[in-house]
Amino acid sequence: MGLTTSEGPSASVSDAPAQAITRPTGKLLTFDAVPLPDKPLIIIERSHSWNAINLQELWAYRELLYFLTLRDIKVRYKQTLLGAAWAIIQPLLTMLIFTLFFGRLAGLENRTGGIPYPIFSFVGLLPWTFFANAVTSSSNSLVNSVHLVTKIYFPRMIIPAAAVAAGLVDFALGFIILAILMAYYGVAITSSLFWLPLVIGLLVILALGIGMFLAALQVKFRDIRHALPFVVQIWMFTSPVIFPTSLIPDKWRWLLALNPMSGIIEGFRAILLGRVIDWNLLGVSAAISLVLLISSGYAFRRMERSFADVI
Repeated sequence: MGLTTSEGPSASVSDAPAQAITRPTGKLLTFDAVPLPDKPLIIIERSHSWNAINLQELWAYRELLYFLTLRDIKVRYKQTLLGAAWAIIQPLLTMLIFTLFFGRLAGLENRTGGIPYPIFSFVGLLPWTFFANAVTSSSNSLVNSVHLVTKIYFPRMIIPAAAVAAGLVDFALGFIILAILMAYYGVAITSSLFWLPLVIGLLVILALGIGMFLAALQVKFRDIRHALPFVVQIWMFTSPVIFPTSLIPDKWRWLLALNPMSGIIEGFRAILLGRVIDWNLLGVSAAISLVLLISSGYAFRRMERSFADVI
């Protein structure tokens, strides 16, 4: 690159038009403009692939997923009086209410197969609380990240994924209360605990699949934010959180199996409370969860094209 000053020229290697810069001392400094390439070095365009999830691209942005997850964790309890204690208070108080009204008044404590109802209900509430919070947070994640979606490029799928991953911290804190309750009631841990990561993985897959689809849908239809809490509440009462599946007549068990949270919650109870795992019910939940994740990933990528314009 050639360089000239007002005091004398130097050797020039290009005849391109020169730009000028004035130094604070008053001397004029000019340099040859660097010619732009004929074609862009990187072209960002919509994907025409039928792949639901681009794992290679997601892996390349794994650090962004980490920092967005860390951001969501910090924002969740920012300027709160009790901080992360809310992750323990919410399922604990809900368990006490369920024990009083459903365990004692409704007599469900006699239908749990000898398991104390506080333990029975808390084991069901633990995965359900994570699922409900993860779906709600991830469904609102894109709308709450307008400044990111409209300014820079990255796989938008990372935003709802970070919201789901942030909920795992609350989920882990809930296990501390569960361990205390199990020690208090004398419920021993069995070798079935080996299968716990599998059920947790299915829970995360289901929450991500539903949350990712609702996040993309809410960019266009904002009333999902208002309808979702009602749907989640109804969904809880149709899941075996409060009641055991033994209360459901055999002819209606297939209908309960269509709810993917049924197999996951029953899987948690079987693993943590030493019961026999219903692999048929858990297998149906696993199949539905995987189908939801793949179909949601495909729908998300189709709708991703218009996010920056609509949001």
